[in-house]
Amino acid sequence: MLKASEDLNFERAKELRDQIQHIDAVMEKQKMATADQTDRDIFGYSYDKGWMCVQVFFIRQGKLIERDVSLFPFFDSAEEAFLTFIGSFYLHHHHPKPKQILVPAPTDVEIVKELLEVDVHIPMRGQKKELIDLAKKNADIALQEKFSLIERNEERTIKAIESLGEKLNIETPYRIEAFDNSNIQGTDPVSAMVVFIDGKPDKKEYRKYKIKEVEGPDDYDTMREVIRRRYSRVLKEGAPLPDLIVVDGAKGQMSAAIDVLENELGLDIPLCGLAKDDKHRTSELLYGDPVEVVQLDRRSQEFYFIQRIQDEVHRFAITFHRQLRGKSAFRSQLDDIPGVGEQRKKLLLTHYKSLNEIKNASVTDLIKLGIPEPVAENIQEQLKKDDLSE
Repeated sequence: MLKASEDLNFERAKELRDQIQHIDAVMEKQKMATADQTDRDIFGYSYDKGWMCVQVFFIRQGKLIERDVSLFPFFDSAEEAFLTFIGSFYLHHHHPKPKQILVPAPTDVEIVKELLEVDVHIPMRGQKKELIDLAKKNADIALQEKFSLIERNEERTIKAIESLGEKLNIETPYRIEAFDNSNIQGTDPVSAMVVFIDGKPDKKEYRKYKIKEVEGPDDYDTMREVIRRRYSRVLKEGAPLPDLIVVDGAKGQMSAAIDVLENELGLDIPLCGLAKDDKHRTSELLYGDPVEVVQLDRRSQEFYFIQRIQDEVHRFAITFHRQLRGKSAFRSQLDDIPGVGEQRKKLLLTHYKSLNEIKNASVTDLIKLGIPEPVAENIQEQLKKDDLSE
């Protein structure tokens, strides 16, 4: 079924490309056919399903020299959205106002004239009307391509979560909740949760947690606290439970979360772990009792999908931690190392989740981040020295 759908989308994309090539050929002819030397911009637009595409042709000294295409969601009437677009279009320094602007019907010409203080017309026939129609046709095609791309991406995403469910031997996980803990040097520990519904992030469902009960950098107890707080509240409020829970971590984090779910809350929800490799990249999907590695092709859509989940929850947790701590988030043992300024501290603490991870990184790993070799060696030497002195 998916193969047939992909073939259909391929043919549709080819047809759209052929249409664009045809339009390009027509535009080339129009360069030679423009009757006067007036500098003018020609607008055409198309809209569907809450999206608008505006195509602008730039004619200079009688020749069609360039075009601009803009795609965006709109919430008012189409005419109001188009007027708003024109009003903002010439605020950009790359868009100087021409002598004349041509717009399609129905457009309130007087408003545009007052707004831009240039000559504005709605051509009803002849070559100028043909150019307006050509701009609209081009906008139609760009909008079709947008929807075709959305459809292909949605098909791939749905297929990815269906395949993920099959790999885990569970029902398709249409609602996934993922957790990640963040602390730097054991201070101000926080956790974050992101939610993916039908394979897409639902940011209004995201949650942030300040850790209240755990002292020090204890990732397992932090996971226990957050899972307890999240699902105690879900049960109390009667909110929807996830089809799959994802924790950033390996067997220890998984066991801590499962213990709370099953033994404290009486919940039986599939839960998997995402482990990283020594380069801090998504490496393995872990699942089951006993925990085993789920074999996934690294080039598969389901692997890209879980990688996206891990990246998103890590980004959200780190962002919250930075906001919580402000400038003090970057006060650490790194401050005393020669060659490590604010920018390099931010680079290190963005890439690695904790100071401990930086300690465990090799000089080569740090160099790959863009840290000069002498500075990378200083970092490792200083951090190891601090370990010995503790």
